[in-house]
Amino acid sequence: MEISQVLLKALGETLYMVLISTFLAVIIGFIFAIILVLTNEEGLKPSKFINSVLGTIINTLRSFPFVILMIAIFPLTKIIVGKTIGTTAAIVPLTIGAAPFATRVIESALVEVDKGVIEAAKSFGASDMQIIFKVMVKEALPAIVSGITLTVISVVGYSAMAGAIGGGGLGDVAIKYGYYRFKVDLMVYTILILIVLVQAFQGIGNVLYKKLIK
Repeated sequence: MEISQVLLKALGETLYMVLISTFLAVIIGFIFAIILVLTNEEGLKPSKFINSVLGTIINTLRSFPFVILMIAIFPLTKIIVGKTIGTTAAIVPLTIGAAPFATRVIESALVEVDKGVIEAAKSFGASDMQIIFKVMVKEALPAIVSGITLTVISVVGYSAMAGAIGGGGLGDVAIKYGYYRFKVDLMVYTILILIVLVQAFQGIGNVLYKKLIK
């Protein structure tokens, strides 16, 4: 197989893993972030128990090095997708690894919303859900987009590590050809593609942020 074919196939696998797992992680992150914001001390529905338990779970998952997490949840991955290796299988640990990060960046964005705006919405009789989605999310959207951009970039890094244990993608090419077969050119190309990929995602995120901030 030619170098270009190898790299194109690996790039496609990486994009597949990154985009789907980021999408799932952001959905999970939104749900958990909203719960954390609602239940914190200054939230609309304060609950120290729920906030502490969920916060502990998120912090525990964030403390796991991704490679260890990927191996640790092999049984769960097997249950969900029926196998433990391959690009589709890698989406499970990628999502679980990225969701806590997405939760925290979205939570931070929501917490930074001006309390005066929230109080004003309350005085107009807005419901909790209206305050969250029509006030807090709307006000925090630029910061949320920046957080999602950071999440995507983190997942790109995770996906490269996933290749080390059969996840496919650019990481798999780097290990299989660059490390085991000493093909330095493929290793260099892989690194360059990853750099371009990160720059592209960051550029898209910056453009969206500037449009939203206006």
